[in-house]
Amino acid sequence: MSTPDPAAVPVRDAATVMLVRDGEAGLEVLMQRRTLKAAFVGGFYVFPGGALDTADRDPSVAASTAGPSDAEASRALGVEAGGLASWVAAVRECFEEAGVLLAYDRAGDPVRLDDPDVGRRFVDHRHALHAGSLALAELCEREGLRLATDRLHYVAHWITPLGEVRRFDTRFFVARAPEGQTPLHDDNETIDTIWVNPADALGRHARGELAMILPTIRNLEFLAQHGSAAAVEAAARGVVDPPAMVPRLVRVGDETRIVLPGDEGYEEVR
Repeated sequence: MSTPDPAAVPVRDAATVMLVRDGEAGLEVLMQRRTLKAAFVGGFYVFPGGALDTADRDPSVAASTAGPSDAEASRALGVEAGGLASWVAAVRECFEEAGVLLAYDRAGDPVRLDDPDVGRRFVDHRHALHAGSLALAELCEREGLRLATDRLHYVAHWITPLGEVRRFDTRFFVARAPEGQTPLHDDNETIDTIWVNPADALGRHARGELAMILPTIRNLEFLAQHGSAAAVEAAARGVVDPPAMVPRLVRVGDETRIVLPGDEGYEEVR
């Protein structure tokens, strides 16, 4: 049997959002545990996110956003066009995976889902969107929504290393969690949802309580430098052109370790 060519694994564009809030013990970030059945990082704790869909690039969806234009988003990502789709995907994935919708209603106010009737209606929307029977553009038109892409701040860029069975070119965003919405995992792709202080999350990972991958750890380290959601937002606004972090896997005896740009020996790894 021939060995699959690692370079043949396609790299899919993806977007992830770190929802932050001020809890009783200080800054908290939303994390979810991926299902144990997942082909990629099954059982690991991550932030809501996933691969871009074709619908995320729909011009009618772009017309229903409240943030940067596609040209502005593309400049921020360093691409020629289509950058706004990453902001849209972050909003969509957050709603599908965590049940939190970053959007404005017909009155221009942040969407709240604490009214029981409204909450039930949007649960149905969430399931339909995830199943593909409802398009994001249709949801915006039906409910008179504008996606709150203006609340998303681009802070990090990670690309899955060569050698993994699935690879993603992921843009990480920070957003303050909206009021009147309660996150809940979908019991499909995600099986647990927690609000956790970033420093505590790192400590629990070190003790083997929360499994995480390197991009999650490094982004938690960024969050842990700040004591409030406002401080995180201020720091995020100051992030300009984050470099693409492309880890490389190197075999050392029977072990595989990760080296990052700037680490000794990175350029020699092939």
